Amino acid sequence: MRVVRFHELGGPEVLRLEEAEPGLPGSGEVRVRIAVIGLNRAEANFRLGRYIEQAKELPSSLGYEAAGVVEELGDGVTGFAVGDRVSILPTFSMNDYTVYAEQAVVPAAALVKLDEEVDFETGAAVWMAYLTAYGALVDIAGLGKGDTVLIPAASSSVGLAAIQIANQLGAVPIATTRTAAKKAALEQAGAAAVVATDEQDLVTEVLRLTDGKGATVVFDPVAGPGINELALLTARGGTLFVYGSLSGQPTPFPRAAVGRGIALRGYVVFEITAHPVRHAKGVEFVLAGLRDGWLKPAVDRTFPLERIVEAHAHLDANRHVGKVLVTVG
Repeated sequence: MRVVRFHELGGPEVLRLEEAEPGLPGSGEVRVRIAVIGLNRAEANFRLGRYIEQAKELPSSLGYEAAGVVEELGDGVTGFAVGDRVSILPTFSMNDYTVYAEQAVVPAAALVKLDEEVDFETGAAVWMAYLTAYGALVDIAGLGKGDTVLIPAASSSVGLAAIQIANQLGAVPIATTRTAAKKAALEQAGAAAVVATDEQDLVTEVLRLTDGKGATVVFDPVAGPGINELALLTARGGTLFVYGSLSGQPTPFPRAAVGRGIALRGYVVFEITAHPVRHAKGVEFVLAGLRDGWLKPAVDRTFPLERIVEAHAHLDANRHVGKVLVTVG
């Protein structure tokens, strides 16, 4: 089979398409023929050596999220059969399992069956984004009707998922983006308001939009020194989630968090996927959203596996709105 590997840390150009043996599923594992891969910022950071975990050895592969067909079951696997259409969810370390390949051996616990009406593109685009947003906004914060959520870098797949979930819960999503170029797309996605931070003063605009109170929840993937402003924009007693570090800069503890009684909380999706009960509730939430039609992952662009370097370059350029996908085969 073909597999994507990197032999050194670096930009998209370090990714290589190589030949490898598919491998046999062990106990509790399943081999899946991959149809579509969903790209994530976590994988770009893993490739760069800037992720929450480092590649233990090189060459290394990568990839958290994909959809395809079950080809072989390992010992002790129940609930799945050869030929099942499935999604692979982000429940594992990329030092243990990866999905950037024509075939992948993954834990059976990472699989969810796809309904016939759900295509592979949707199956590869939905889980990282919506489980990440669900975990923070629903499972932890208990976002509800009338609450306000501030969503920096809202054009990402997670940001767009957060907008949809907030609207479904009756909350008010305020999106931020650097320039007005993505404003129309974010409004079309359901943002109640969009602040272009290179062109507008973030603090002034958000306080105006929230009648001076700030947002009940702030859902930030950027971190860095901007956390000080976000703390000023978090309502008293509210929650400021930091679930990424796109800035690449040190993140100070904001003084405003003390005076405002803010919960400043680190968060990653594995907090949900590693806990069986919370994981099951999150999966059901997403499946219900797909069935009911309000959950609609936005796909920005799709590349073939042969153009994986170009796909990662597109991801790194940060011009996309929604998910970047790679088709296999």
